[in-house]
Amino acid sequence: MKENKIVRLKDDIKLNNPILLVGLPGVGHVGKLVAEHLIEELNAEKIIEIYSPHFPPQVLVNDDSTIKLVNNEIFSCKANDKDILILTGDHQSSSTEGHYELGDLYLDLAEEFGVSRIYTLGGFPTGQLTHTDGVIGAVNNHDLIEEMGQYGIEFKEGEPGGGIVGASGLLLGLSQFRKLDALCVMGFTSGYLVDPKSAQFLLGILSKILGVEIDITPLEERAKEMEKIAAQLAEMEQQQRQGQQFLPDTSSDEDLRYIG
Repeated sequence: MKENKIVRLKDDIKLNNPILLVGLPGVGHVGKLVAEHLIEELNAEKIIEIYSPHFPPQVLVNDDSTIKLVNNEIFSCKANDKDILILTGDHQSSSTEGHYELGDLYLDLAEEFGVSRIYTLGGFPTGQLTHTDGVIGAVNNHDLIEEMGQYGIEFKEGEPGGGIVGASGLLLGLSQFRKLDALCVMGFTSGYLVDPKSAQFLLGILSKILGVEIDITPLEERAKEMEKIAAQLAEMEQQQRQGQQFLPDTSSDEDLRYIG
């Protein structure tokens, strides 16, 4: 496969000013967890598969030992009389060029379906294993700040300080050339682990924006499991730090610090 390939699973799709939610793998897998949960809870229908030479050279193995070539997918559903498209999948591009190519492809499809606004979903790394409730946002149109602020999304001056890397940020930038409103909403997460608790909080904000109630019980159960793991890691880190107090001076170049 030398170029991106779009497989359309359904023809004659008619949508009324849909919004596009983008939840691809990223920091804490927050956006992907939210997207997959919405797909399940809203009984979304898969309408498009996207294959690309910019994805890693990999197949996934199913439970029955058959394989699946890695891809990204677009689903369609309706919630509170709103048409919604959800883009999620296995990978982001493994190359800079691929990010731009796929970004344009996603936006071509968004324009084809008449998308009125794009929400990219992701995680904002705090570097702390303890969870912090909160969602931070960035927009490509200043007029969106006041509207989104009423839902509890924070807009902090100059944050994220290092910018937004990957599809979540790039789609905001590329959307400007198409005069398409787009915003990125990011749940606070450690950045070390898959974070269903952050996804759970972000989903609560998104539910308000969409005006729908979503059952978050499955995410709550996964969050409890990850909290136990995070607590164990935090305890290991504390023990490691305490152990450093009793280490003799050494000229060794070996780094004994705990790396999360």
